[in-house]
Amino acid sequence: MMTIENFDRITQDPGVMGGKPCIRGMRLTVGRILSQIGAGETIEELLIDYPYLEREDVLQSLQYAAAIEQGAIITINPVKTRLHILPFQISEDQE
Repeated sequence: MMTIENFDRITQDPGVMGGKPCIRGMRLTVGRILSQIGAGETIEELLIDYPYLEREDVLQSLQYAAAIEQGAIITINPVKTRLHILPFQISEDQE
């Protein structure tokens, strides 16, 4: 088996879509793209349906599926979750 690590547009985050492979951290799974291509939708139609999607996203989804089917071990760098910490102030009545 081979290991492939060059899927820079495919991300996995346990907090997004249950950890399924997604496109660039968005809530659009590789599986959804593959299902729509399999149902006969063209890349051009996908790009119209999802204006934030890029042609390379679709092509990399197809390459990802082909690599898995050929038995490749896919290593995807997980998306780092960013925590936004808001400043905390104690008011006089809380002291």
